[in-house]
Amino acid sequence: MDNNKSLIGTTVITALAASLCCITPVLAFIAGTSGIASTFSFIEPFRPYLVGITILVLVFAWYQKLRPRTQEEIDCACEEDEKPSFWQSKKFLALVTLFATVMLAFPYYAQIFYPSTGKAKEVVYVSENDVDEVSFSIEGMTCSGCEAHIESEVNKLDGIIVVKSDYQKANTLVKYDASKTSADEIKKAILRTGYTIGE
Repeated sequence: MDNNKSLIGTTVITALAASLCCITPVLAFIAGTSGIASTFSFIEPFRPYLVGITILVLVFAWYQKLRPRTQEEIDCACEEDEKPSFWQSKKFLALVTLFATVMLAFPYYAQIFYPSTGKAKEVVYVSENDVDEVSFSIEGMTCSGCEAHIESEVNKLDGIIVVKSDYQKANTLVKYDASKTSADEIKKAILRTGYTIGE
């Protein structure tokens, strides 16, 4: 039974570690401390391995739980005298499996925790001559949740017309009204999220 507990513990830890790079920005955003957002982005290259370990451990744990009992175990029937605790039950393993699945899928739905950036902003600008565009190279973005975090922070500035981040290209493109904000203010907003601006 101790083997089962260590399998479940390993599953929870690896599932959390696999998603830590994406969970941290959301937790930081919710807590209002967005400066620590990219703290765990170094984990991203290890994510496929952590996902693989999580899946393997879950498969093995379910195999251990569902495998047919040997004749020796049937003859002994020692375990049948006492009912297994909740922590050793199939229900608990099912909850851990569900938790691991939710954590592993986190990067794919993390953006729902940020205010919608897809809606058009109402922007009034004086002249077409005041519209400017700037692009920043961003280090530390690893998923669509990272994109949404940066877009949300930049959209808080007055005069932002369009902001689009792309974690695969590692950049953020911003179209703005230069009479209401500046490239320097946009840069400061991006830096507040905790991500680094490259050269």
